Amino acid sequence: MKTADLVAIDVHTHAEVSCRQPHDVAWQPYDDAASKYFKVGKRPTIDETVAYYRERKIGLIMFTVDSEFQIGAKRIPNQEVADAALANSDMMMAFASIDPHKGRMGVREARDLITAGVIKGFKFHPTVQGFFPNDRMAYQLYEVIAEHKLPAIFHSGHSGIGTNMPGGGGLRLKYSNPIHIDDVAVDFPDMKIIIAHPSWPWQSEALSVCLHKPNVFIDLSGWSPKYFPEELVRYANGQLKHKMLFGSDFPLIAPDRWIKDFKEAGFKPEVHDLILKQNAIRALGLEG
Repeated sequence: MKTADLVAIDVHTHAEVSCRQPHDVAWQPYDDAASKYFKVGKRPTIDETVAYYRERKIGLIMFTVDSEFQIGAKRIPNQEVADAALANSDMMMAFASIDPHKGRMGVREARDLITAGVIKGFKFHPTVQGFFPNDRMAYQLYEVIAEHKLPAIFHSGHSGIGTNMPGGGGLRLKYSNPIHIDDVAVDFPDMKIIIAHPSWPWQSEALSVCLHKPNVFIDLSGWSPKYFPEELVRYANGQLKHKMLFGSDFPLIAPDRWIKDFKEAGFKPEVHDLILKQNAIRALGLEG
């Protein structure tokens, strides 16, 4: 990634429309509920997303979410995201999503993707995937990630996925309390961990884990900054100013809107570049 040419790095963007396989109808009810919750319309393809970010000179981390175990919907292949990153390596990185329930087959896939050289990290969504981050079932996958010194992003807090569906679409919010990530940070101190989103209703837990563990960061995706809790903004301006990362949650929230609201949300001018770009360079190991 040619970071000098970029105005910002968005560490949280989704691959939602494949260019290689048809949309899975099993995911449609969740898609519809999320569209209503976030007030968004037609979703872009992977290629359209890359073009959108290239036009704005914003780097991006893209991933799909493997919900095959919990929801039964086919994921977009990790390889498709990896191929897009390979073709746009000057401004894009690919993270893989592998549900920990896949056990040794998941570990094999992770090793193969890492060996191929394009996957630069991993994304987990405990609520959608139905597991606590500190469940030992997932540790064999974390071991591979830590061995190769790659970062991992964990969804935290409330989820727009399943909101207002009967029974929340069968998804349980308890899995995404960020306090469960504390165990992972203890057991894998060399693995950089990114807690995704303002973690409402567990914001204080996320800030505590990030403050206590040097390998933990927070990405600010999924909300417009004008709605951020005051506590989050205060820590971003102070003790955690080097550990907060710009993330949009695109296409659910557009980076144009996020950055505009960010500049008006009470963040000190001296932390703007840190959050928009410099902290991501450090967290992702892009200094060289």
